Amino acid sequence: MTDQTQLREKLPKLKALFAGAGTLGEKQAAAAGLERIRARRSRGHSGSPRFFCCWSFDASYDMNPYTIHTIVVGYISMPKPGPQRETARRLLAAHGIMRLSELREAGVTAATVSRMEKDGDVIRLARGLYQLVDAEVDANHSLAEAAKRLPKGVICLVSALTFHGLTDQLPKRVWMAIGRNDWTPKPGDMPIRVLRFADDLLAESVETHVIEGVSVKVFGVAKTVADCFRHRSKIGLAVALEGLQEALRQRKATPAEISRAADSGWVSTVIRPYLEALTANG
Repeated sequence: MTDQTQLREKLPKLKALFAGAGTLGEKQAAAAGLERIRARRSRGHSGSPRFFCCWSFDASYDMNPYTIHTIVVGYISMPKPGPQRETARRLLAAHGIMRLSELREAGVTAATVSRMEKDGDVIRLARGLYQLVDAEVDANHSLAEAAKRLPKGVICLVSALTFHGLTDQLPKRVWMAIGRNDWTPKPGDMPIRVLRFADDLLAESVETHVIEGVSVKVFGVAKTVADCFRHRSKIGLAVALEGLQEALRQRKATPAEISRAADSGWVSTVIRPYLEALTANG
């Protein structure tokens, strides 16, 4: 039998003792026992979800001719509500962008977040996505926002080229790769262009970068270039060629690395002539 179970069983016994006490001393002893149980139960539930319970015993006892009215209050769970706004600010300052579900898991209610938004403390980036209004915004802010919206997604194609500094393109939407059966956001919820990758291609050459406190997964340079050729019909051959040329010029990927990535992505025959032309003069 656990200690908490034993304490629960003692409560009705002490209540009965208090109600049937014949002397002031007995009443005081019973009240003291109830207070000790209250303290022990409060310590035993210090890390648990809590609720409040109160017992009131109106036990009159005339004595010279005093009347004693004793109220015993027992706290079984539930301490005073914490400063939810401070918790939300602290978490958002540490993590940059957070989902409402993450804040709720930390004890911050949706109502508190809604009030903070109305008061101008936080801004709603998208449905269920929040950030402090005075947070520093990174140049790659849209990638962090997309990563929080699609935690399983990986930044790819034009968005990955831009992140790696391999193109002058400024995509209006964030390009993200996800698995065949992964969830996709509703259209219009965020400017995200989703592509579905096979599991082996999705797990290959993934880098993790921290942007505004958010862990963002981005495909490496060589794989990004190969993927651009694989999806050249979606982004245009000119963009894929620009990425290849800049990757070699800036020495962010070697010809061998790009060739291996092209082999994995089944585009080696497509990319080889361009790769050979760009490396012909060393």
